[in-house]
Amino acid sequence: MSDIAEQETRVAELRRTRGEEHPDTLAAMLDLAELLWKEGRIAAARPLEGQVVAARLRLYGETHADTLKAMGKLATTIGAYGDLAAARAMQQRIVELAPEVWGEDGRDTWRALNNLAGTVAAEGDLPGARELLETAIAGMTRLWGEEDGDSLAAMGNLAGVLWQMDERDEAYWLQQQVVETRRRVQGDDDPATRAAVAAFDIMQRDAGF
Repeated sequence: MSDIAEQETRVAELRRTRGEEHPDTLAAMLDLAELLWKEGRIAAARPLEGQVVAARLRLYGETHADTLKAMGKLATTIGAYGDLAAARAMQQRIVELAPEVWGEDGRDTWRALNNLAGTVAAEGDLPGARELLETAIAGMTRLWGEEDGDSLAAMGNLAGVLWQMDERDEAYWLQQQVVETRRRVQGDDDPATRAAVAAFDIMQRDAGF
């Protein structure tokens, strides 16, 4: 039996024994949605995430960590469908509520800002994305330093935005720093290192290096 089939069985059992809106059932539904995402079955993941968000809003309201995390997953899925305006609106709401839920310096608060920046960039608002990312990087590096994984992720995202804005020297330098730091801290075989190297290789090819 596949991982998805096993998780579908678990969700069905939890629905039967604990109810549609039991916290364990909702968590299992999100786990199933994540497995579906990994298999590229976004159309099947979206209604599961929507059901979880609706249930958690009823049970806990907006200002709850579980609600915001489910909203974040749904926003990513909506964005993948191409509805960037709806994804952006949901992510902006998460950013507004995050300090109350996770604290001004909570890691998930800063991650929410990074996620919003990605959607803003996808919409074509590169200056807006740049501003958000620069804010996120300043906060993350202040709290956790330049070698932190979240700091490096935001730096890599900023490098991509700068590249699209034709600020290529700054983008190239920043991506190079991300690659060198990830190699030193995480090693060459880490998935995040490999992704950073792949992005840097594209920059090198585009620049004719």
